[in-house]
Amino acid sequence: MAKIYINGDEQDIKLPLNLSQLIAQLHIDKPEMVSVQVNEEFAERDDWDKTNIKEADRVDFLYFMGGGAL
Repeated sequence: MAKIYINGDEQDIKLPLNLSQLIAQLHIDKPEMVSVQVNEEFAERDDWDKTNIKEADRVDFLYFMGGGAL
């Protein structure tokens, strides 16, 4: 098992694993609406299948919420 950090929380995962597989394994809600950073670098959606997760990586899932004035 490898330790990684997801949104700041330490988690154990089994490697090898790419970013697309991690998203599926974590059952990320609405993956089409999320931006992902790996070690503070944005991961392009087209590269998720090629982005391999490594020991001690920091993965952050960012959801953008709309809002507005009343």
